[in-house]
Amino acid sequence: MKKVTAALAIATAILFAGGWNTAMATPSTTYWTPGTSDIQPYGVWHLGIDNYFTITTKAGETGSLPTDVGITVGVLPYEKIQLEVGIDLLEPTTEPSEPVYFNAKLGTPENALFEGSPALNIGVFNVGTKRDGAGRTDQDIMHVMIGKTLPMNLGRLHVGGYTGNDKILVDKDGKKDNSGVMIGYDKGFLPAKDDKGEYNKWIFAADYASGKNTIGGGGFGMYYFFTRDISLLTGPVWFNEPAVVAGNGNIKWVWTTQLDINF
Repeated sequence: MKKVTAALAIATAILFAGGWNTAMATPSTTYWTPGTSDIQPYGVWHLGIDNYFTITTKAGETGSLPTDVGITVGVLPYEKIQLEVGIDLLEPTTEPSEPVYFNAKLGTPENALFEGSPALNIGVFNVGTKRDGAGRTDQDIMHVMIGKTLPMNLGRLHVGGYTGNDKILVDKDGKKDNSGVMIGYDKGFLPAKDDKGEYNKWIFAADYASGKNTIGGGGFGMYYFFTRDISLLTGPVWFNEPAVVAGNGNIKWVWTTQLDINF
């Protein structure tokens, strides 16, 4: 526990300071990207286990993306300004890359600044620990998001942009491609009640990141909430430029299952 706490402190400092290619080492996400205005509540820990695998692919034709096991926690005890920090482990990895990444996100929820104000946040993700030489992982992607609940119960829309290390975020020809836009959408269905109030049993989610780099792509799928604090998301993820994903151009899309637990 001491090692995890130290890692979270490092992630906070990074936010305010500024082999395999990676899958997303993530803060709170919509689906494939951090394209959401959600921030983990104070004192609530979040465990996420994200798997990405191919379908109808013969052995030896392509690889698969690593499994992402992440822990995120809210660390500010305020309603109008919130901060989450997290650490992710991506396995398997290959030498000389390292499997540990950090993330953090600071923001305000909807209606915090004034009645009807959108949610605003700024964050950093894919902060790798290998910061020079072959296999470096310091993508250090900063992002800014604006989120708003749509009228007539039409769901939520999240829009923003990102920029990262131009030595790592490159296209298939090695040219820098380190910035772009992100957009996310979610809509809940079939409300249920427990002792804490109402929540949705099903949520449709979709998002997209521009760019022909390792994070460019998107997907859509459904969350099912077994309880308020335990959910499973599943659906396809596709890539804008398959040639930069896991160093294997055969990966055009994968299927994801994502288990999320708050405790």
